[in-house]
Amino acid sequence: MNKPTHLKVVLTAIILMFAVHQSAYSDDPVRVGIIGFDNYQSLAFTKLWHKPPQDNAELGGLKVVAAWRGGSPDIEETLVDIDRWEPSLKKNDVEIVDSIDEVLQQCDVVMIMTIDGRTHLKLAEQALKAHKPTYIGRPMAASFEDVIAIFDLSEKYNTPVFSCSQHRYSPGFIGMRNHPEVGEVIGCNVYGGCPTEEHHPDLFWHSIHSIEALYTIMGPGAVSVTRARTDDAELVTGVWKDGRIGSYRGIRRGALKYSATVFGDKGVAPAGIYGYAAPVNGVVPKGRYMGYEGLATEIAKFYRTGESPIEPDETIELFGFMEAAHESHRQGGVPVSIDEVIANARQKLDSQK
Repeated sequence: MNKPTHLKVVLTAIILMFAVHQSAYSDDPVRVGIIGFDNYQSLAFTKLWHKPPQDNAELGGLKVVAAWRGGSPDIEETLVDIDRWEPSLKKNDVEIVDSIDEVLQQCDVVMIMTIDGRTHLKLAEQALKAHKPTYIGRPMAASFEDVIAIFDLSEKYNTPVFSCSQHRYSPGFIGMRNHPEVGEVIGCNVYGGCPTEEHHPDLFWHSIHSIEALYTIMGPGAVSVTRARTDDAELVTGVWKDGRIGSYRGIRRGALKYSATVFGDKGVAPAGIYGYAAPVNGVVPKGRYMGYEGLATEIAKFYRTGESPIEPDETIELFGFMEAAHESHRQGGVPVSIDEVIANARQKLDSQK
């Protein structure tokens, strides 16, 4: 994304900010619409916004007003979960409607929460064309080209969009960036589960959670990726432009945990337990579970201001990281340039115009 175009999106976001701000800080809340609620987060976020913790005022000022069911016939869990979450959404005064158009007519901002990334480009186009600031749940899309195309639509319709895993805002992962026992982060090894589905790229489906944690701790700037894969595990290794190395170990057999080991100029420390604060001297401080609250807070701020907490270029790089890992596997484990993967995806999109 070039700087002039990015500036255009920022200026448009400022215009949107005033409209959403007026709603957020008056008696009328920002009205949120859900497109597809087969993801539990749609309910979790609704509960947090409707009844925020007393010590987190940034969650206030939003109301989920309408939701469209969504779901995919070839992903059985989506159909089961829709029926599971619908009664709770209704108890939270969310109207279940029959079409996406009805959602868009009733809301100021949109959450695309169906877990089928194959549908996200089309759904995002409907929301962005209607000029509704949009958050997209994981996975952002089911192809790297679709990820870039969604950001192109954001520019075309002058309406902001962002997507990330809730793991990015887990306090333990964020807390490792400037951890006093670590100092400057010079490397990181993240680990977590990596189930796959044949209808989504391997790492996009679930490993996105751990890749988000890797980027949370390391920051952007990866340039190349290699991947080793067996039936039991994944090992994806990225080299950053400043020479740092970050890796992801995907677990398919044995004990399962979502965390990281962080290497710094002062020491080496664990990231602790997902959803809780970073450890101090190896011990996780007591406190409430923040697995969803961190991301719910960032989405709320995005809806009120129209400003994405993550630069589009970073999200594109992150998905390019995973796509480079896929390409490395196809080529037998050789290093693959992220810039080349991005350029190839852009060329493919341009050829389809």
